Amino acid sequence: MSAANESAALWEKVKGKVGDLKAEIGKVIVGQQVIVEQMLVSLLCKGHCLIVGVPGLAKTLLVSTLGRILGLTFHRIQFTPDLMPTDIIGSEILQEDPQTGRRQFQFAPGPVFANLILADEINRTPPKTQAALLEAMQERQVTVAGRSLTLDEPFVVFATQNPIEHEGTYPLPEAQLDRFFFCLNIGYPSLAEERQIVRQTTVRDMPEARPALETGRLVALQNAVMDVPVPDHVLDYVLALVHATRPDSASADEYVKKYVAWGAGPRASQTFTRAAKALAVLRGNPAASVADVREVALPVLRHRIIPNFNATGEGLGVETIIAHLLDHHEVQVPEA
Repeated sequence: MSAANESAALWEKVKGKVGDLKAEIGKVIVGQQVIVEQMLVSLLCKGHCLIVGVPGLAKTLLVSTLGRILGLTFHRIQFTPDLMPTDIIGSEILQEDPQTGRRQFQFAPGPVFANLILADEINRTPPKTQAALLEAMQERQVTVAGRSLTLDEPFVVFATQNPIEHEGTYPLPEAQLDRFFFCLNIGYPSLAEERQIVRQTTVRDMPEARPALETGRLVALQNAVMDVPVPDHVLDYVLALVHATRPDSASADEYVKKYVAWGAGPRASQTFTRAAKALAVLRGNPAASVADVREVALPVLRHRIIPNFNATGEGLGVETIIAHLLDHHEVQVPEA
């Protein structure tokens, strides 16, 4: 079989698996197709997600369903003001051997030892506890009593925040927000979708999703994403778009200089490139495209662009600024 035929066979197999995943998710989750696809992109890129949405929009159900379909171990951590770092990573407990009577410390792993973690309301816990989780996210390991313990692969964290309740919260600093691959906003369902949700969840036998992909296959797909080519003009577009978000850059226009305090850093360029590759895999395309980059612009930049006081005073949100960058700003490729 030629290399071209092997590549075509691989993409057909990928498309079939992706179709199975979406079909199983659709049994439990009504609507939210864009959010589901973006969560799959994040998983394929081994990236962590910050999910913003009001209570009752099935954020927990969505993440747990994703874990079940992908055959991943799933733990939910409810973040509260009294949560300690050891409640997340685990601790050493003094145990007595019933045979010898000798006592020794044994490590009791915390809920972070799973493939898929739901960090519910991450901004409700103090910075010290947030840092314990963020260290695990960044290093994919935890340190206990001077020993480094590696977390199993895949390891992905989906953290949630409530956008309307700020009392008693500890907002994540910008440097920590930047470590999240995507920031997703979950909105209310449409009237038709809510009708289906009510009918589907108020009966005796509710639909259940079945595993559609084993963990080994997911890891293989994650590795396949790294091999997707990115044409030079796509990479040029990514770099130009990210540079245009920075008010002190030669690529920034007057709108950005007026309304943006801080633009996106190099991690945004890396995220754009990886996300475009993953989106190509999900859609069975052989290479990343500019259209893929534009589709992931909101989740990539939403938490990486900081509006200034002018924007706040005029009621301009970060999504308005991103829309301007995509629709009204002619992106010029910066010179090397």
